[in-house]
Amino acid sequence: MSSSTPGIASGAVRERVELSIGGMTCASCAARIEKKLNRMDGVEAMVNFATEKARVDFAPEVSVADLIARIEQTGYTAELPAPPAAPASPAAEAGPQAEPDPLRSRLLVSLALSVPVVLLSMIPALQFDNWQWLAFALTGPVVVHGGLPFHRAAWTNLRHGAATMDTLVSLGTLVAFGWSVWALFYGDAGLPGMRHEFSLSVGGGDASSSLYLETAAGVTTLILLGRWLEHHSKRRAGAALHALLELGAKDVAVLRDGREVRLPVDRLTTGTRFVVRPGEKIATDGVVVEGASAVDASMLTGESVPIEVTVGDPVTGATVNAGGRLVVEATRVGADTRLARMAKLVEDAQNGKASAQRLADRISAVFVPVVILIALGTLITWLLLGHGATEAFTAAVAVLIIACPCALGLATPTALMVGTGRGAQLGILIKGPEVLETTRAVDTVVLDKTGTVTTGRMALTAVHTEEGVSEAEALRLAGALEHASEHPIAQAVAQEAAARVGELPAVESFENVPGRGVRGVVEGREVAAGREALLADRARWLPPALAAAKSAAEAAGRTAVVVGWDGAARAVLEISDTVKPTSAEAIRELRALGLRPVLLTGDNRRAAEAVAAEVGIPAEDVVAEVLPEDKVAAVRRLQAEGRSVAMVGDGVNDAAALAQADLGLAMGTGTDAAIEAADLTLVRGDLRSAADAIRLSRRTLATIKGNLFWAFAYNVAAVPLAAAGLLNPMVAGAAMAFSSVFVVTNSLRLRHFTSA
Repeated sequence: MSSSTPGIASGAVRERVELSIGGMTCASCAARIEKKLNRMDGVEAMVNFATEKARVDFAPEVSVADLIARIEQTGYTAELPAPPAAPASPAAEAGPQAEPDPLRSRLLVSLALSVPVVLLSMIPALQFDNWQWLAFALTGPVVVHGGLPFHRAAWTNLRHGAATMDTLVSLGTLVAFGWSVWALFYGDAGLPGMRHEFSLSVGGGDASSSLYLETAAGVTTLILLGRWLEHHSKRRAGAALHALLELGAKDVAVLRDGREVRLPVDRLTTGTRFVVRPGEKIATDGVVVEGASAVDASMLTGESVPIEVTVGDPVTGATVNAGGRLVVEATRVGADTRLARMAKLVEDAQNGKASAQRLADRISAVFVPVVILIALGTLITWLLLGHGATEAFTAAVAVLIIACPCALGLATPTALMVGTGRGAQLGILIKGPEVLETTRAVDTVVLDKTGTVTTGRMALTAVHTEEGVSEAEALRLAGALEHASEHPIAQAVAQEAAARVGELPAVESFENVPGRGVRGVVEGREVAAGREALLADRARWLPPALAAAKSAAEAAGRTAVVVGWDGAARAVLEISDTVKPTSAEAIRELRALGLRPVLLTGDNRRAAEAVAAEVGIPAEDVVAEVLPEDKVAAVRRLQAEGRSVAMVGDGVNDAAALAQADLGLAMGTGTDAAIEAADLTLVRGDLRSAADAIRLSRRTLATIKGNLFWAFAYNVAAVPLAAAGLLNPMVAGAAMAFSSVFVVTNSLRLRHFTSA
């Protein structure tokens, strides 16, 4: 974490643990736990109300047991998250879902009992003789049974000298019910023929005949409804992460002495070979050792087009084999797999807090005591101004009930849960809320060329032959010769030749000439392929047509391979690192976001400018012939010009520049070092996802700010209205419940974010 506490010395060795917290009911609870933990020497904690987890960094002298004990002393429960359970049968998995929801059951009972109370209290035409006693009989179970979670939490907090939202609700409903009991048994409210008027604002009346049964029953039910909707919405908000965790295969067919043995996936070890049939999920990350197929990675990357794989190609766990039978050797298992690391990144991001949320937490921590004081002040002020006890009491209860800090506590975490979860579904991993705040200021995006804008793989792009020589003949001879070389350019020629002409002939007397090329005998012919100087040694000069083709290729930044046999130069092959087909579109999308693309590469300027021209980047925005260690300096120069820089890269040589940039985006197809240094990871190798990532980050940040604005504005406006007597307590309860539901529902709109 970026911040530190006095109890932890800078650079001190710390451990990190994540604890599941029980008993939190509002943002004030989270703030209390966080405050208590941070008061411990050597501890830095962050508590998330929405995810109900605490992420704690602690010094070696502090134990996990100490942390749990401190949380329990605060009045809550804490435990280490349970390890992932072994895959269960469908029937077993359906079991927990079939169990009744206690909150829902409590809500339904309260709703059935409170509706008649509210109707009788609000509509005089429905009031019959002694109706108030029926309303009293129905209200009792609602306040006692329905409101039990609030009263229990309020009592627990009171024993620990604290006050939370539950304190406000419990105090408000119990006082309203207690007043009604006094009026019924000791006042005039219990007399036959008593009639009750309802007003949206505070009204006058005789204190001894005023009832607040509809307030006690209605507020309890409305807040239960709000809490159930909030709980349901929070589960939906985290659904994307749960779905990500559930993507993996449950079992796997392992090869043992040539036989297939089906085992639970958690028993796989590195180096084990397993079989993946068509339609099955690949159990873990590995390398194909037998077979060829198309792999559907859409669940993991959001990319709908299947990827062709063959022997030697890497595959990712949780992707689906869409074609032929594969035998895969496991290279990563358990927490090291790409899926597990994605899930961990998403979960870590959801546990973070934006700077605006930290302000909200500080307000929530002192909000409830302040509200209780405002309610007492409201009661006293109304009495001093000569109003009746009924009006003063009603205004005070309205203040207690409407001032709930829940919306403040939910504003950031729910938006983060939905935004990061949706990003994971689209192959975009956001490391934390600080990243979201950076995306707003970014105005320049530096793009590494190789592997980011281009494929990073050399490919044969053109074949030029001397008159009388066919392309097939040139490729057959050159491909056979190059097939014996390990050089990337040679492999590009060999692969394309094999694809076009089929099986390649054998090579004899193969010789590698360092820095020049290769020679050998193919089908009885002495063949040479490489630089022009290699052929010039044997007095084989390029004819004019091939010389022109070679010059044009080099002018365009491509590599020209000269091929000759039978004592003469016969062909020129053009090799280049091909531009990804979506890169030009991605550049347009980045410009549409107000970003200036800059191409950064270690290649020569002609090759870099050729790629830049192809994707739409002007020559003045090309930084070429840069050594790996100079990439950081290039980013710093742009920052020195006052620019906020995003960097997109994929290699080990990009890691330092990614860390230096204000915002680092790593291609998920790249190296672990680049991914670790970046703020955003793009699981797909498609540059368009960089634009999607910035759009999603900005949308999520805007949602967080909208939520916080609503939460602050609601409390700033609602408390004075209630204190002024313009809100009935039951209306206040409905408004309070609505504020939390609104914040969560607003966050859920991020689920519909789509790629451009």
